[in-house]
Parts: sequence; C-alpha cells; structure tokens
Amino acid sequence: MGAFRTTQPAGTDPYILSDDPKGHYAMAIEYVRITPAPVPDTATPQRVRMRDGVWLATDVYLPENDQAPGPTILIRLPYDKNGEYTFIPKIAEYMTRRGYRVVAQDVRGKFRSEGESLLFVNEVNDGYDTIEWVTRQNWSNGDVAMWGDSYYGYTQWAAVSSGHPALKAIAPRVTGTGLGELPVAVPGADTRDVEMGIIRMYPLTHFHSNDTYEWEPDWSQRPYIRDLERFQTDVGQRSASFDLWYPNPVFLRRFPNGSPFEARPVPVLNTIGWWDNCAPWSWRDHEAITSNPGWAHNEYLLLESIDHENYYFGIGGPAERDDKDVERMLPAYLDPALEFFDVFVRGTGNPADIPRVRWNLAGTTGYRRSAEWPPAAVQETELLLTGDLTLTSSADPKTTALSWQHDPDNLVPSPAKNAFAFLVDQPDERALSLRADVADFTGPAVEETLNLVGPVRVRGRVWSTGPRADVFARLYDLAPDGTLLRIARGQVHIMKAETPVDVDIDLGHVGYQLAPGHRLRLHLQSSDFPEFIPQPGTAESPWTAVDVKPTTQSVQLGGENAATLVFSTLAEPGPALPLVGGAGPDDGTYGTSS
Repeated sequence: MGAFRTTQPAGTDPYILSDDPKGHYAMAIEYVRITPAPVPDTATPQRVRMRDGVWLATDVYLPENDQAPGPTILIRLPYDKNGEYTFIPKIAEYMTRRGYRVVAQDVRGKFRSEGESLLFVNEVNDGYDTIEWVTRQNWSNGDVAMWGDSYYGYTQWAAVSSGHPALKAIAPRVTGTGLGELPVAVPGADTRDVEMGIIRMYPLTHFHSNDTYEWEPDWSQRPYIRDLERFQTDVGQRSASFDLWYPNPVFLRRFPNGSPFEARPVPVLNTIGWWDNCAPWSWRDHEAITSNPGWAHNEYLLLESIDHENYYFGIGGPAERDDKDVERMLPAYLDPALEFFDVFVRGTGNPADIPRVRWNLAGTTGYRRSAEWPPAAVQETELLLTGDLTLTSSADPKTTALSWQHDPDNLVPSPAKNAFAFLVDQPDERALSLRADVADFTGPAVEETLNLVGPVRVRGRVWSTGPRADVFARLYDLAPDGTLLRIARGQVHIMKAETPVDVDIDLGHVGYQLAPGHRLRLHLQSSDFPEFIPQPGTAESPWTAVDVKPTTQSVQLGGENAATLVFSTLAEPGPALPLVGGAGPDDGTYGTSS
C-alpha cells in the first residue's frame, strides 16, 4: 500500500436541512479517512483469536540475534499499530534493542482487527486473551509488561482488571481508568464536571469504524448535534459507540471483573503531564491508588512538563513531526518505562533505585525526586479574590459580589488550536484578560522565586441568572512584559445555579517556578470554546439548543465564604537530576504520544 489517507470533499451544492429551525445552509462534511498503513518488514504479522472467535491483528517484533525466550512488552491501541501517528514500529525497534520482545495489536474493531468498533467494553477480556497468547509463544518466557499513552494506557488498566498472572508491570502515560467518561451527577451533589467536546466526537473519529476519520464540526452553527448526525449520514454508517452515548447515555461497563484497583496490584509507572488536558482522570486514579495500601505500595509517579501529545513546556516542537523528530524524542519517551521494566519484569535492578516520585519543576531543568506526592515539605497558601481584582492574603469581613456575563453567541475562545497539543502553541493568553466576560484577579509581583508544587483549588460561592452555569478557573504566570502563560486549570458545572452554590474547583496539580517580578493571575469565566461545550443559558442540552440566552454569573467576595485561591509552595525543591537516557526538558528534546 502507498498513501493511506483519503479525503472526502464537501459537496458542491449547498442544501437545507429539513429539521433546521433557522433554515441555515449547510455543506456536506469534509473529512480525511485514514486506512491501515503497511506492515513494516521488521514485524511478523499474526492474527490472535479471542474467546468469542474474533481475530485481532497483531505484530510481533523480536530482538536480533536473540533466539532465547524473553520478556514481552504488549501495546494494545486503536490508532493503527503501523501508522504515522503513534510510530509504533520505531518504538518497537527501540525496545527490541533493549532485549524486549514487542507485541503491538489493533484493538477490536480497529484497522486490521475484526469485531465491532466499540469503546472500552471488550478490552478486559481481549487483554487477557492476548496476554495468554503471548505466554504460549516460543519466544516468550511468560513475563509480560504493558506500555502506552491515552487509550492504550487505558487498555493496560483493563488488562490489570482481568487478573492475568503473567502481567508483571505496566507503564500507563497521560491516561486514566475513567478516560473519556461523560460527566455524571453524583446523587445529592450540586455540581459535576463540564463536558469536553472531544468526548462525543471521539466515537465519530477514532471509534466510528475500523478506519479513523479526521474532521471538525462547524461550531459556528447550532444545534451542535447537527453536524455529528450529518457526518454519520455522509459516511453512510452510524457509530455504535456514539449511539450508546447520545441522546440518553448508556454508561459502558469498562471493567466487568471489577475495578482495576480491586485486582492484584502490579508495579505501575504512572506518567502525568502538567499540561495534559486528560490529567484529571490521571489524578483521580492516583487518589484511588493512594487510598488502597496494596496499590499505593506499587505506584511510581513520573510528573512531567508535557501536554497530552508529549510536547514539553518551553520547548514545543513542530505540529507534524518527521523521523528525526521522533528518533530524537525516543529516549525521554521510553527510557523511564524500560528502566522500570528492567527492575520489575526482568529483575535486573533494585526497586529501591526507582524513585517513588520524579517530577519536573517547569521553568527549570532536570527532574526532582521525592518519597511522596506532594513532597512532605510543601506549605499551603491561600489568596483571597477581591473587588479591586487583586489576589491578597488579607481577609475582608465585608461581603460583596463580582459578576461577569456569559453570552452563548460570544464565547471565550479556547486559546490553542489543538487542546491535546497545547504546548505546540503555548499560547500567550493576555488578550483574554481584556474580555468583559472574563473576571481577572492579579497578585503582587513576587520578590523571590516561588515554587508552586502540589494541588491547586479555587473555592467560593457562585450563582447565576440562568438555570445552569459553568465556571472555569484558569491560573496564569503574568510576566513583567505582559505575557500570560497558563499554569493550571479546572472547571465545574452547576446544575441548579439560580441559588448560590459553594463550589470547590480542582485545578489539578502543578510543578512550576514563578520567577522574581512575575505575578499570579486568576481568570474566572463561563466558557472555553470549542474545547468545552458551552451552556446555552437555558435548561436545554448544549448539544440540541438553538435558541440561547445570555446569563450573568456572580461570585461572592469577602465574608465567611469568600472566593479563595489555594495552592502549595516548596521553598527548596531539591537538586535536579537528569531524566533516564539524558533526555527531556533539560536538553531541548521533545516527544509525542496519542
């Protein structure tokens, strides 16, 4: 096969949708269809039979001049085991040079694998059956590790929950057991998560059928659901995963054997990126792990200054990487996992030599070590939001309010072209501070270096003139020249917003060095579009709403429930150490993931 991308052009004549209440004209959806790339000569293609008779396409990579059975690294992914996006053949070559056998597999219903393209529900049993197949091969010594990012980090957790005894260690990156979950209201709670646009789009791109479809809806037209339906019509096939999620979501049973954290613990190297838009799911897993003594003993954290696509803060890189870019980033990308597997799969090292926590302090070089996260020496700081738009440690007993508008026809734009590759642009967001629908609060210039290390939260009492409201909190580094770089973010959806609600917005965790003369700035706003689906100002679903209504959001300042920014600092972060392989943010290399 040669080229494996095909483009379906938009129609030449506009047409009117019969169900469009405003009579807008619309063009056919333009998309790029990505079919399987050629299997490289370095791989031996196999088909692995699952317990229900479905065959999964699988590639085997073996070390040169090593015929003895040995340990295997399994990679189960939906993004084409041979494709350019995840460059698995190059990863396999790197791993086999370290003596590992590598098995890469298209998950069920994807690319060359048989079966239905259905998110999540088959990965537990398919993972077990694939591991069992690996252990029966003459090149396998029966020990298996798993590695991978995003969805192929999730497939590792699925395999853990299967309980297969041959799985000795995993290295999930920028992922989580709840990856891609639709926001769910907790009984009795006033708030829930804000829905990311990618969640309903994912079944129409990566899990629509065997192939991948690259396309974007026309976010300028309502209802937003219209293009999602039109795409399926234009392609001539519906997505089973989408139909399970819309309009009335069926929550797919990801782990039929029970939570992975109820299964036999295995050593896990859990990589989380400070700027990863999927990091909330990673941190929730970490919280679940720390509450389980068996799992807590087996978790090792690698906290990096990366986004979901593995671009580094302050370095970025090209949006489209060539072979040299990939080869340059592989040591930083793979060596931590291979070092980990050497110890816990091969048994060739001492577990005490693997740091419990390795973390990069963004703005500095190298990696710090600590015995726990956050480090024991962090100190919590609270800054109050004031009516004069400052952040201060001085309490104000007087209760006031500050308001901002949410106009569904004039939404606060998402600052990056690709939310998953946020650090490619690493956008300067100073223009957002000038918007009337963004409330900004600025702290004093720091006189000495300030190391922000650990969790960040915003607490306060919020209400709206509309029935529902979203509140986004964004924490920034404001430089003396006016440059505004995001440090952390969080958001919450208020389900009954016309009555004041006490919110606790989780902005995740950070490792960031604020230089002397710089300031902290906090934004409060009610949209971040199109990364998040905006509220229409009515009680209707954001996906189906056509008519919208501006609303006004308010936050209490001062008094007993004063709005407060809470973060932790670390006076002495400790000496910096290079990452395994001598690569990472200390030498200008960068990587990628899915």
